[in-house]
Amino acid sequence: MHIHVWITFLLASIVLSVSPGAGAVNTMSNALSHGVRRTLPAILGLQAGLAATIALVGLGLGAAVAASATAFTVIKWAGVAYLIWLGWKKWNGATHFAVAERHVAPPAALALFGQATLVNLTNPKSIVFLVALFPQFIDPALAQGPQVLIMGTTLVLVDIVVMVGYATLAARLRPFVQDPRRMRVANRAFGGLFIGAGALLAGVRHQPA
Repeated sequence: MHIHVWITFLLASIVLSVSPGAGAVNTMSNALSHGVRRTLPAILGLQAGLAATIALVGLGLGAAVAASATAFTVIKWAGVAYLIWLGWKKWNGATHFAVAERHVAPPAALALFGQATLVNLTNPKSIVFLVALFPQFIDPALAQGPQVLIMGTTLVLVDIVVMVGYATLAARLRPFVQDPRRMRVANRAFGGLFIGAGALLAGVRHQPA
């Protein structure tokens, strides 16, 4: 991959990662409740889901999902249901910080990792987006495998940096929401965002390839 092509892809990756979505909402919600350090497994979970999506695109399965209305619809509604469920849980979440209560165990790292992985895996829009994006930067005269690997690695690394930034920003608000009433407002705000993301995903229509 030529350097100027990679730089262009890097810029596209930054725009994609910075654009608010379900992953950003998940990251900020976790950071607000648990702090940056305990949010890292969730950020890695998002990258696991993203890496799996990139692998599907690289293997050509992403194109099949993009072309199949049935596959697209199944994944879409699974994602809608999952986001709404996350929203409901957050809406009714605790109004105190678990880290401050000794009798309440903080969420397990594996649970945060798995939850975040599903957030990315159940979003067919990201699959279709990558199917549309990657071919624009692939040189057909060169081996496709290394190019997909370079782009995938770039996208994952950029997303890690952006999500850590989102987490840091949200964690700075923790002192402000120490009061249970403020925490309730924050929970319902993020719960509403999850549900809103689900509603937006529900409105996404399959476009024949």
